[in-house]
Amino acid sequence: MKITWLGHSCFKISHNGFAIVLDPYQPGTVPGLKDLDVEANMVLCSHSHFDHGYADAVRIIKSGAENPFSIEKIHTYHDDAAGAKRGENTIHVLEADGIRVAHFGDLGCPLTPEQVAKLGALDAAMMPIGGFFTLDAVQAKEELSKLNPAVIIPMHYRSAHFGFKEIGELSSFTDLFDPALIKKYDTDTIEIRKDGQKEVAILKLMN
Repeated sequence: MKITWLGHSCFKISHNGFAIVLDPYQPGTVPGLKDLDVEANMVLCSHSHFDHGYADAVRIIKSGAENPFSIEKIHTYHDDAAGAKRGENTIHVLEADGIRVAHFGDLGCPLTPEQVAKLGALDAAMMPIGGFFTLDAVQAKEELSKLNPAVIIPMHYRSAHFGFKEIGELSSFTDLFDPALIKKYDTDTIEIRKDGQKEVAILKLMN
């Protein structure tokens, strides 16, 4: 299974010729990011905000490939006030050929024991870390410690070149881990395998 980072919280996940894009952003909305130019068989959005729910950014194709993914949706909140501040959020769990990955959208609240049990053993977790609108770096690490995914892919953060000024930088998150776990990629794509080694995967924005 391949996971490609398209910027902010947008990813393309593909397996056996079938592709799903998660949380596409509206053109011109995320500072420093180019407009999306992507096609896929399906789009999933964690919520309807402009930087996550712009399904029209994705050209839907019919490749003839059968959908290999089972998709689970876990209801959560965009804030720590049961949605009173920023509304609801959906975690999407995709599984194919025994490989299980989760995209956490704009998670803004702790996971309940029931949600942790439902998420199960994850081979990869795409988790927001920037704070202000979502969990911050420390909170994200705390939630990830409940799940113990093999591969952690941070998202929804700011760099010198992109991202909302209100949210935190990547280093606030990576500094919380053993440096030996941090793996920086020269590409925007990672291949997820069953029982892969533990790592915090820093993908390179290519768009």
